[in-house]
Amino acid sequence: MSNDDAGSPVTPERASGERKGGKSKSRKNKTGGGSAKARRKAARLAAAQALYQIDLAQAPVENVVGEFVAHRLGEEIDGDKFVSGDPQLFADIVRGAIHRRAEVDGVLGAALDPRFPLDRLELLLRAILRAGAYEIAVHTDTHPRILISEYVDVARAFFSGREPAMVNGVLDHVARALRADDLAKPDPGRSAAEE
Repeated sequence: MSNDDAGSPVTPERASGERKGGKSKSRKNKTGGGSAKARRKAARLAAAQALYQIDLAQAPVENVVGEFVAHRLGEEIDGDKFVSGDPQLFADIVRGAIHRRAEVDGVLGAALDPRFPLDRLELLLRAILRAGAYEIAVHTDTHPRILISEYVDVARAFFSGREPAMVNGVLDHVARALRADDLAKPDPGRSAAEE
């Protein structure tokens, strides 16, 4: 799977509101900041939310991506400040998971228990799995264990039951099917003592 034709990327200038000529518009309540890792985590969480919105409302992909980049990534909501997600990663995940939906759903279908096909899963759980499977397939520069862990954390943000464990198991199956060689390598995010 590749995302070569999945749409034009959101540039940092567009994401930050910078206009041609170097002028920037004011962005009330944007918190920005955060480490690169925190910005990637926020982008993955927002991507799952955007995929859910697209699925629920049948909203056009570009409208949802634009809305999130302009109004939701890094906003202050009810006094809580949120890290601004990486807009390029966010847009890539959303566009890629949508444009490659048939391929992503095929990989997920093979990983799921036949008693629980993808179309029977709760919309948000399905969105999390689609985002995770897309990233495992396409973002080969990131160790699959890191991606699995990231999406388990996304699931924990929304679910307190068995869903995070299901995300772990399904995405592990996807990673074994698509990137078995990478799984055999040590996870660069862990020390040798943890392995």
